[in-house]
Amino acid sequence: MQDTAPRPRPRWWTELLLIVVVYAAYTGGRLLVRGGEATAVEHGLAILRVEKLLYLNAEHPLNRLFTAHSWLGIPADFAYASLHYVVTPAILVWLFRRRTVRYRAARTWLMLSTLLGLIGFTLMPTCPPRLLEAGHGFVDTMAQYSAYGWWGAEASAPRGLGGFTNQYAAMPSLHVGWALWCGVMLWRHGRTPLMKSLGVAYPLLTTFVVMGTANHYFLDAVAGAAVMGVGLGLTRPFMRLANQVRDRFFPQSGGVKSLVAGGVVSAGCETSEGERIPGQRTRTSTSAGASAGDGGSGSESADAGAGDGTPAAAR
Repeated sequence: MQDTAPRPRPRWWTELLLIVVVYAAYTGGRLLVRGGEATAVEHGLAILRVEKLLYLNAEHPLNRLFTAHSWLGIPADFAYASLHYVVTPAILVWLFRRRTVRYRAARTWLMLSTLLGLIGFTLMPTCPPRLLEAGHGFVDTMAQYSAYGWWGAEASAPRGLGGFTNQYAAMPSLHVGWALWCGVMLWRHGRTPLMKSLGVAYPLLTTFVVMGTANHYFLDAVAGAAVMGVGLGLTRPFMRLANQVRDRFFPQSGGVKSLVAGGVVSAGCETSEGERIPGQRTRTSTSAGASAGDGGSGSESADAGAGDGTPAAAR
C-alpha cells in the first residue's frame, strides 16, 4: 500500500537557501550565456516583423504614450525595476505561512519555470526594443527617466551595475511569467474579492509595463506565459520524482507511520473536547461494555449502544 502520510512542513531556512541557490544560478546563467549583439538584434527584428505581420505590434503606441507622459512613464519604470523583486517573494512568504499545504507545489512551479526561462535566454538571445536603432521608433524610458530612480541608463539595474546584466535576455519575459504566477496564486488562494482582483490586474499591468517601457516585445510576454505553462505541466512529475529520491536516500523517521500503525488514524490530529465522529466508540462506553461482558450480562445492549453513535443521555 502506498504511504499517504503527510509530508513534514518545510523548514524556512532550507527554503530560503534553496531559493537563493536557484536565483543565483539564474542570475549567473544569464551572465554566462551572453549572445552576440548581431544575433540578438537579428532575433529582435525578426520578432518585430512577425508582430507587424500578425497586427500584434502594441509596443509602439504604448511606448509613445509612456514617453510623452511622465506621470505614466515614471511609475511604469519604477514598477519594472522593483515589483518582481518585491511581489514574488512576498507571495512566496505568504504561501509558506498561510497556505502551507500548497506552498511546495507553488514553489516548485516557479523554480522550474525560471530555469526554463534561462534555457530560452541561452537558445535565443534577443535585443529588446529599447536597444534597437532609433529608426525603429522606440525610446528607452528607463534612460529617459533615469534621473528619477535608482537605475542607470543601461538597464533596470542600479547605477554603475548595468554592465553586470545581460541586456539581451529578453525572450521569454520572466517579468510577465513571474507576474502570471503571482496572479494565479492570488486568484486560487486569496479569500477576498480584492486579492482575486489583484490576481487578474497584476499580470495584465506587468504586460503593459514591459511593452510600454520598450523592454520587451508582445511575443516575449506570450513566451513568458508559455514557459509558465510548461513549468506547471512539469511540476507534478518533478515532485513525484523528488519524493522518490528523498524516500530512497533520505528516509523519514517512522514517527507518523508508527502513529498510524498504533491505531491513531488521524496521524496526530485531534478532535476538540466533546466532539465525536459518528459511529465512534467512546472510551467510557467501551469500558462499560467490557465490564458488562465480564459479568456475563448486558454485554449485547452495551455494545449496541456504544456503536450507534447516539449520546449517552439519549440511550
